[in-house]
Amino acid sequence: MAQPQKQSHYPSQVLDEAIVQRTLSVIVDNEPGVLARVIGLFSGRGYNIDSLTVTETEHEAHISRITIVTSGTPMVIEQIKHQLDRLVPVHRVHDLTLEGAPLERELALVKVQGRGEKRIEALRMAEIYHAKVIDASTEHFVFEMTGRARQLEQFIEIMSELGLVEVARTGIAAIARGKVEG
Repeated sequence: MAQPQKQSHYPSQVLDEAIVQRTLSVIVDNEPGVLARVIGLFSGRGYNIDSLTVTETEHEAHISRITIVTSGTPMVIEQIKHQLDRLVPVHRVHDLTLEGAPLERELALVKVQGRGEKRIEALRMAEIYHAKVIDASTEHFVFEMTGRARQLEQFIEIMSELGLVEVARTGIAAIARGKVEG
């Protein structure tokens, strides 16, 4: 027997849309309160942020880049982009996911404790994953690893079996591939 269609009070709203993940690049004025306004837009409407990074990219012009990874239906993503575009300190909103597979990287610092075989195995796995040892003692290591979020998650999962103590992650930095826009 067929499932009945979900009814909506809004005829144009489709409730069976798939959830998609998008990486947005938001170019803003670097001034107090801008980040709070952008985040307020998300929290005030119940949108989730999966990753958030922000830094000044043009010092002389006082311009910052906010990279946001978020999830929602395509309709919700469009609403987010339009609402971001209307904020006064926002110069541009780029949906990097729609422009083609963006180059995405994240940095993680991973602290692992261990002795004996677990210590040797942690070092061996770090070499396989191209993680650098940036601090060490006879009881622990701190690894630095840069890569795609999924690679970091795999490395962290392996280290959790070998004595994972703590993880610090930066969030995703992303840029579009290909031609330069004017």
